[in-house]
Amino acid sequence: MREAIAEARAAEEHDDVPIGAVVVAADGTVLGRGHNRREADEDPTAHAEVLALREAAAALGSWRVLDATLYVTLEPCAMCAGAIVLSRIPRVVYGCTDPKAGACGSVLDVTAEPRLNHRPQVVGGVLADACGDLLRAFFAARRRPRGARAAGADGGRALADAPRDG
Repeated sequence: MREAIAEARAAEEHDDVPIGAVVVAADGTVLGRGHNRREADEDPTAHAEVLALREAAAALGSWRVLDATLYVTLEPCAMCAGAIVLSRIPRVVYGCTDPKAGACGSVLDVTAEPRLNHRPQVVGGVLADACGDLLRAFFAARRRPRGARAAGADGGRALADAPRDG
C-alpha cells in the first residue's frame, strides 16, 4: 500500500486527485503502477486502477491479471470495479472507503455481484488514515479561498464531503 500512496502523491504533480494503484505479483514483483491522470490526459477513464491494470496486463502479455493483488488508495468506483472483475485479478486491497462512489461495498458491490463470472477477494481499510489524509488535504486546499490556502484552514469538511474525482 505504501507504493500505491507514493503513486497517489505523483498525481498531485499534475493537479489530479491523489489516488494511486499498484499491481503486485505473488512473488512480490510490481507488474503495474498508476495514478490518476484524468486532468493530465483529459481522459475520463484515466483512473489509477485502470492504468495499473493496463500496465500489468502488458507486462504479463495477457489481459488476465492472475496471481496478483491490486493495491489502491481509495475504494474503486464502478468503472474500476468492472475493470477489476474483467481482468480476473484475484485480490484487491484498498485504503480508505469512498462513501459516495465506492463500488466494493460502500455504495455498490460490483466485485461481489453473484451474476458476474469473477469475484475477487476484497480487503479494505489498509493504511486508511494515510490514504484519507492525502485526499482530505487535496480537497481542503481547493475549498479555501486563494488567499487562505497557505493558512491551512479546511473548514472542517470530512472526506465524505469531497466530490469523487477518480
